[in-house]
Amino acid sequence: MNTISDQNAIELLRDLVTTSSVSGHEADAVAMLVDRMSTLGYRAHIDEAGNAVGTIGSNDPDATEILLLGHIDTVSGHIPIRIENGTLWGRGAVDAKGPLCAFTIAAASAAIPDNTRLVVIGAVGEETPSSPGAQFVRDRYKPHACIIGEPSGWERFAIGYKGRLLVHATFTQDAGHSAGPHGSVAERAIAWYGDIAAHIEEWNRGHDGLFDTIQSNLQNINTTSDGLHDITRLTLGLRLPAWTDPHDLERDIRAVSANVDLHFEGHANAHRSPRTGPLPSALSAAIGSLGGRPTATVKTGTSDMNTVAAAFACPIVAYGPGDSTLDHTPHERLDLPEYLRAIAVLRAAIPDLSELLSPEHSAP
Repeated sequence: MNTISDQNAIELLRDLVTTSSVSGHEADAVAMLVDRMSTLGYRAHIDEAGNAVGTIGSNDPDATEILLLGHIDTVSGHIPIRIENGTLWGRGAVDAKGPLCAFTIAAASAAIPDNTRLVVIGAVGEETPSSPGAQFVRDRYKPHACIIGEPSGWERFAIGYKGRLLVHATFTQDAGHSAGPHGSVAERAIAWYGDIAAHIEEWNRGHDGLFDTIQSNLQNINTTSDGLHDITRLTLGLRLPAWTDPHDLERDIRAVSANVDLHFEGHANAHRSPRTGPLPSALSAAIGSLGGRPTATVKTGTSDMNTVAAAFACPIVAYGPGDSTLDHTPHERLDLPEYLRAIAVLRAAIPDLSELLSPEHSAP
């Protein structure tokens, strides 16, 4: 167990946020984090997918393994890095370098039981539909418990995320004068979007609430022309409840979209963990010990939980400092006292979680 000052914890966060890591260009940030992990006592390396990996604790292959899976990539958009009134501004401060740095500091400074191994991973590509870093991790680890690094606020943890499906539709027709008798290709695209919205309303019948219904979002629409053909391209983002399989939904959308050129990606199933169990218990106890009011919640977005939960088949939640409403915005910033409280929560929860996961505790 290392003693790590609050100032050192803040310096790690500031330096990682300062190191740009837009999806597909994470190498500098990964190298920096691996170097810092090594100085903190981790056995650290960069894996074949480009993820930053730090392991600390037992080398015994039969040890209890707790995986702390964050992501190191960010969306684009530069926000000047600065600390003002106890708040760090910068792209990635909330989503999700704050949670990743909290994992890194907490695991290095926790009292790790002899029979426990902690693996902290800064995955690449989480902000892309394919999430390659988490896919690589999914196929190579079998942890006893997993915490996903996403902003939840220090008193809350997420037990579920909705699924996702991205729909790319292309409409093409011969070019014509705008005063002509035929409608524009853009109007065809909008009419199709209206039809899909009506079908979604029908498919949602009997289900209520944001987490239990299909949500649609028109992400972009663009019309171009080469003088001979007019083309409209449209992207529709769908957030899916647990009762909808993304591949089944793709089939249903194709069935009601005659003569539309469709491409689908980002298939992700929803996941919802129980509100009780070793992970909620350990986090709730740690939050309560610091004067917080622990709350389990669900989110309407997606995370790497969607990628790994089914394969891991272990207790899994998402936790980390930060206000998720600031994700991807020009106002992204992280309250530093909250960041430090989240580190304290994780540091306290790790030994408790290890005990709750031990065979002795689970034995009748």
